[in-house]
Amino acid sequence: MILISDSGSTKAEWIILSEKGISEPLFTSGINPFFQDSEDIIRNLKLEFTSLHRKFDAIYFYGAGCTNQEKGEIVKSALSHFFDSGNIHIGSDLLAAARSLCGNTPGIACILGTGSNSCFYDGERIVDQVSPLGFILGDEGSGAVLGKKLLGDILKKQLPPKITADFFEIYSITAAEILDNVYKRPFPNRYLAQFTKFLSKNIQKTEIEHIVISAFGEFITRNLMQYPSIECTPINFTGSIAFHFELQLRKALAEKNLQAGEINQAPMNGLITYHQNNLQKHQAYL
Repeated sequence: MILISDSGSTKAEWIILSEKGISEPLFTSGINPFFQDSEDIIRNLKLEFTSLHRKFDAIYFYGAGCTNQEKGEIVKSALSHFFDSGNIHIGSDLLAAARSLCGNTPGIACILGTGSNSCFYDGERIVDQVSPLGFILGDEGSGAVLGKKLLGDILKKQLPPKITADFFEIYSITAAEILDNVYKRPFPNRYLAQFTKFLSKNIQKTEIEHIVISAFGEFITRNLMQYPSIECTPINFTGSIAFHFELQLRKALAEKNLQAGEINQAPMNGLITYHQNNLQKHQAYL
């Protein structure tokens, strides 16, 4: 019996996988070692992890913020304290995406959500990665950057007056309030990403679709084109932005003569398949 978790900063999903089948998902608050220490994580698990199961042959935890050994040890220490298992593996959300999208097959895996990321995966490990750099210096194609481009175009009057008027009617905010949220308040990336809903609702308008496709084009040029053999390798995506703007993503890839692979909204189903395939052999090393 193994436990799989896919966690962002806001929400974590937990699945128990055994030879008998798959449990119903259990959700807790997200775990991110950049913002929590081991004691914080343990405290939240005691409050929210309601399953009676505590003993597992292996635990595979994939999470935002688990980008290096130091941060991974914070999570591992908490899980070791809360669960009964001597076989705990900590991996990044990017590794979760790669294993979900590619399984045991080499390929390119990408995340397009609030942020963006990508890697070249050899079927077991991430062997090459272009740093995303965050939404100020990078994160091309992400929800945060899409929102940033939309707001910039609106405030600089680059869009037709009707689109701008519709935007301010829907959101009832001023330019000053936008600037305050972006430059003075916490989590500006989340604030910016919320405006992708406006892009989605108005995607049939040429100017709006151009914002989205051009942002994806930048993601391709500044990230994907740095990987070897990119022209003959299917490129796979997970994340809300990739899922909801799939048509525009495929158009942007086609403009660069690149091949789209799998595109899904979240990695858990693929992770379940990956670990089912490796359940007997326990080959899922991190």
